Amino acid sequence: MYNPHHHPQKVEALAKCGLTDKEISIALDITEQDLNLWKHEHSEFLESLKKGKAYYDDDDVVKALRHRAIGYEHPEDKIFLGPGGDPVIVPTIRHYPPDTAAAFIWLKNRQPEKWRDRREVDLHVDDLRQKPDKELKSELEELEALEAEGHNDT
Repeated sequence: MYNPHHHPQKVEALAKCGLTDKEISIALDITEQDLNLWKHEHSEFLESLKKGKAYYDDDDVVKALRHRAIGYEHPEDKIFLGPGGDPVIVPTIRHYPPDTAAAFIWLKNRQPEKWRDRREVDLHVDDLRQKPDKELKSELEELEALEAEGHNDT
């Protein structure tokens, strides 16, 4: 049975942990169909679920992708076996170099007009008919170059 005072807060907390709808329904001890029904019937429940998912997506995932894209480092302890069998802890810095695939994903999503895979070219036959042959040839060469560039990206 749906509880308007309890379930919205609980679903938000579960979604903030990155749980899927199926995992949330298990945690709430309901079926996934009930979860979907509650989303439709109780706007406060749906808003809490969205808020929790947005927190997880907007904060942790974005931050992690950004770090992978530009590279990052963090402190790390290395543990060695010292003389006499005693552990020796050596503080170090672990370095992760930039990841080009993550950088490309970041750029495509943050600046799609510059980095998307497809480029749209607005070309009208009537425009071509009115151009002199030299200008038309130049534009066709440009289009062929763009097309070749697009094929090389895949």
